[in-house]
Amino acid sequence: MSHSGPDSPSGPDRSAEHGGHGAHGRPLTRREKWQQYKRSPYFPAVVLTLIIAAAAGLFAGSYTYALANPTPHRIPAALVTGGPAAPGVDRFVDGMEEALDASLELHRYTTRAEAGEALEAQKVFAIVRPVGRRGVALDVAAASGATVAQLLAESGVEVARRVDVPLVVTDVKPQQKGDPRGLALFYISLAAVIIGFVGSIQLSVNAKDLNPLERIVFTAGYALLGGFAIAAVVDWLLGAVDLPFVESWLILAFTMFTSGMVFTMFNTLMGRWAMIPTWGVMVLLGNPSSGGAVSWPLLPSVLGHLGRWLPPGASVNAQHTAVYYQGHQYAFPYLVLGVWSLVSCTVFRVWRHRHPGGRDHMPEHAAAAT
Repeated sequence: MSHSGPDSPSGPDRSAEHGGHGAHGRPLTRREKWQQYKRSPYFPAVVLTLIIAAAAGLFAGSYTYALANPTPHRIPAALVTGGPAAPGVDRFVDGMEEALDASLELHRYTTRAEAGEALEAQKVFAIVRPVGRRGVALDVAAASGATVAQLLAESGVEVARRVDVPLVVTDVKPQQKGDPRGLALFYISLAAVIIGFVGSIQLSVNAKDLNPLERIVFTAGYALLGGFAIAAVVDWLLGAVDLPFVESWLILAFTMFTSGMVFTMFNTLMGRWAMIPTWGVMVLLGNPSSGGAVSWPLLPSVLGHLGRWLPPGASVNAQHTAVYYQGHQYAFPYLVLGVWSLVSCTVFRVWRHRHPGGRDHMPEHAAAAT
């Protein structure tokens, strides 16, 4: 009769089942305990708990820092200098520079038409021009940034009263009636960013057997459908904003695809911790600096410049220009989205052997047959 006991070669080593003993009945060293803890489910759970708590504070802090107290840093404005001398304009401009802490950046134009063209090209946010013998006109463009237009209008009224100059304030490029504060475009871009990487997370969890090319194709698929859904709800169903539908739809789809592929890239490089850099780039940095909620001249200088190079800022800029400045669109925001997408797809394809899934390996039943 065979006998299996604790001392038998064929018997199981029971000592490994006890947390306090090693393979030979000795207590585990600190290093061994740490390795055992790292392999347990408690380690990632504790790390995630700390990360989520930190992310909550950083999320609130990033938005509060960027948006709670907008301060002018550099506001480009046009000054019409053609025609007779206008002492009232000089006093008004001096007063505005004092009120805005010297953040008004004046660009001089000979005619009102030239200044208007600069406004349409989004080179300036306002036009200061003489009216009559001593009056001043201040033309603002809420479509270029509602927060900037409001700041300029309020400051202008106060300065005109102080320097005793008649002032006429006109919003020459107002927001659409369904979006008087100009936040709709920010929110639809935010939705595209967040749903974009959430969709990629779901593919990595629930469709992990997709090969890299299939993963990219399905990311593009939900981006196209999701972008269409966002545009249709905001425009057709709610009527909040009259969108150039096809262009806005494709911008939203491009944004969703880019956001999804950014997560996929980080997932390839970092595995289960991919959400950390994705959240940092797309939400903590990208959304507050996008210029959607607060225009870039009122953001902290670093954020104002950084935001244009990140996908959320590129999406807001592209959408904003498509809706309000059809005749003066620029390639830059599309290039930003394109570069992020291309880099993400390239990293994913090059390091596809690190992709957590796929069907490049031999199926289990085929391996068993051999």
